[in-house]
Amino acid sequence: MTAAPFVRPYRPSDRRAVGRVCVLTAYDGGDATPHYTDPEILPRLFAFPYVDREPELAFVVDDGDGEAVGYILGTADTPAFAAWFRDHWLPTAAETYPAPGPRGSEPTMDEVMAALLHDPERMVRPELPPYPAHLHIDILPACQGRGLGRALMETFLDALHASGVEAVHLCMSKSNTRARAFYDRMGFQELEVEDDGPVWYLGRPTARD
Repeated sequence: MTAAPFVRPYRPSDRRAVGRVCVLTAYDGGDATPHYTDPEILPRLFAFPYVDREPELAFVVDDGDGEAVGYILGTADTPAFAAWFRDHWLPTAAETYPAPGPRGSEPTMDEVMAALLHDPERMVRPELPPYPAHLHIDILPACQGRGLGRALMETFLDALHASGVEAVHLCMSKSNTRARAFYDRMGFQELEVEDDGPVWYLGRPTARD
């Protein structure tokens, strides 16, 4: 009998599965594959750099058979992470995903993500020093609604708090209303951050009530 899903620390052997979950949840919680020529840019941007640099802040939902079907990951220090991304991570990805050139038409989704890849400084906002950490959390739809998202979040918050980090933020698409409801339940509050895109910045202390 298969064991129930549970939260555990990330292992290097989870890397492929984490990339898969990233792609299958990246389009407002749904599968991003039909929307990209090369959806592998998504984990190169939103997952792999985190598990490589700060694996101690990466946790997964194990399906009970050893397969990761969800994750939470992030960084304790966003400015330091952005600098590392520029100096160390971007050179490993820039040849495969070059910066998009000027376009007279609407950019493709691939070009939007390539532009983000080449602009790690976008993560550093003048309004966010009180919230130095940031995170990404994703769970396959079939595994949602079981309390696993809360378990992931509480595990991550506890790890940050134990390391002396007092607050964390995230950036999310305004169209992902289901995710916003989850963050509201987890005690995140909207932050006043200037941004050109249709996004919310949310933050909260790492200490749990």
